[in-house]
Amino acid sequence: MAKRKLDLKVMKNLVFPYLPTLVGVNVDSKPNYIAIGLIGWLCYDTMAVSVGHQQYSRRGFDENRTFSVNQPGAKLVRELDFCGMASGRTVDKASLFETFYGETKTAPMIAECPVNIECRVVETLIRPVHTVFLGEVVSVHVSEDCMTNGIMDVTQIQPIFYAPDPSAGKQVHSYWTLGDRIGRAYDVGKDLRPT
Repeated sequence: MAKRKLDLKVMKNLVFPYLPTLVGVNVDSKPNYIAIGLIGWLCYDTMAVSVGHQQYSRRGFDENRTFSVNQPGAKLVRELDFCGMASGRTVDKASLFETFYGETKTAPMIAECPVNIECRVVETLIRPVHTVFLGEVVSVHVSEDCMTNGIMDVTQIQPIFYAPDPSAGKQVHSYWTLGDRIGRAYDVGKDLRPT
């Protein structure tokens, strides 16, 4: 299989697709949401969120040491996109959503998002462009209509993915939705085990 080396100045985001989220913080005691794709699980109880140094929301992380990760479904793609373009300095993005709070009392969460993860900051890593906040998961909330037989159902959540769009031209990204199931985990590869 032929490989092409990518120019890191052009293509910095090397693993796609992203799972864009709406990260919530209180800034000056008011809820604010920012679209962030640079998130990830470090282990079962810790998440990492990467926030640009100049972002308005960054203040909220420092003020309260709490945040939420809200996973929007496909129905919220417009709101997700808008929250990635608008700054909380000039726009009340929280007015787009119904906000609720959990155990921390300072990590705003979005009722319309199928999944909400409430976190408490346990460590901060300063990088050249971003600050990475490591958050201990305090609680997870899932919409009842996104559960099937008591299990979170990804087909009901309808997660949004963010990735390059080859049909739209160089450096253009688009939002995508979940495709077909291609195999059951820990089952589809069993036939490759040595005998």
